Amino acid sequence: MQKYSDMYDLFQNDKNAKQYFDKLPDYVREQISTRANGVRTMENLKDYAENLLRGDD
Repeated sequence: MQKYSDMYDLFQNDKNAKQYFDKLPDYVREQISTRANGVRTMENLKDYAENLLRGDD
């Protein structure tokens, strides 16, 4: 799995990750953005988003 330097590097190189992020609710995107340095893979992004979305049930 490709690891990037941060979320922005991930988005620049993985269009699927950017599309996934863009479809998330605003509050989830805001929370993820506060930890952009820790989001280095698509898996990191999905795990973080799923954890935040879990509270919506």
